[in-house]
Amino acid sequence: MTLPRPFALLLCTLPLLAGETPRPTFSWDRVPVYQMFGSNTRLLTDEEVEHISDTTDFLCIEKQHGARLLRGSDRGAAHEFARFKRNNPDATCLFYFNSAFAYPFASGSRSLRKGNVPPHLERFLIRDPKTGELADRGNVLYFDVLNPGLRKWWSSEVGRYIRETGADGLFVDQMHGFSHLRPREKRPDVRTAQAEMMRMAKEAIGPDKILLLNNGAHIPELFAIGDAFMFEHYSTDLLTKEAILRDWNLMRRIADAGKSSVWRIGVEVGHKEDGKKLTDSEYQQLARQRLPYYLAAFLAGACEYSYFQYGWGWGLETGPLMDYPEMKKPLGKPLGERRRPDPHSWVFLREFEHASVRVDLEKKEGSVTWK
Repeated sequence: MTLPRPFALLLCTLPLLAGETPRPTFSWDRVPVYQMFGSNTRLLTDEEVEHISDTTDFLCIEKQHGARLLRGSDRGAAHEFARFKRNNPDATCLFYFNSAFAYPFASGSRSLRKGNVPPHLERFLIRDPKTGELADRGNVLYFDVLNPGLRKWWSSEVGRYIRETGADGLFVDQMHGFSHLRPREKRPDVRTAQAEMMRMAKEAIGPDKILLLNNGAHIPELFAIGDAFMFEHYSTDLLTKEAILRDWNLMRRIADAGKSSVWRIGVEVGHKEDGKKLTDSEYQQLARQRLPYYLAAFLAGACEYSYFQYGWGWGLETGPLMDYPEMKKPLGKPLGERRRPDPHSWVFLREFEHASVRVDLEKKEGSVTWK
């Protein structure tokens, strides 16, 4: 039996039982959506808060938001979380922090800039073995997860940010720990250290807070720690028919473990001309054009506590403010798992109370027919 939405939301706000995994609010009433966004130049308008609140109960403020105007992304997140909570007390709001790139956006990380790093933080960063200089990408420095002091400092910082922002959880980006920069014999140590830092982070933020890890569900050590996992499809090889089928199976495993998932599609992947990005208006057109396929692909594999994120970047203007009428139509609970009528075909079907889904992963075509 499916509880009416007000009662389902009430149950999600009750104290967690011992050992229970924290999760956001969830409903099959319409497509369950996750939003993640930010701006490095401004805060949200009231109309934008209202619009985003109408699309989702589950959101994350991205890494640069408020860093310039309020001298810290944590301050920017706290400002926006308060507004979303006033608009919707049931909103689940996550704070962003990267575990590999030392972005200088949070108030406690502002000195992590090349040429300006104090000694007590410099020892937490990776050096280029050839030059001896701090390694970087576009002047963004790298955390050294193999350093025990870094793991202690990093987890303490995120615990503080969660408390001070009033966040309901933490989104952690980049699970690799820069293992590709290490000698081959050190790579298992990186994996172990990354898992330890995520475990320390979970302890620091508290058992009632959500720990959402990006692209970590396939790593057993991280699967055991995280409360939620994102599937970020940042390259075309992650969107092949075989890869999407793997996603669906892993989404089921996540749901069976009582955890949550976010299936994130960036429509820009595979749609750049001569290495150049399209304009926002061109991406808007592309997003509308490709939505039937990607939405059908999500719904074919969606489980309880699976969420769909859609756009072409991480900014306010790259999808979160668009209006997709399909996302607001009545969906209803699934009437069963997906079906594959022909085992030699890549066509899958699935029925919901108020929608029929058909997706062809080989032709990259899909449709959602609303009943």
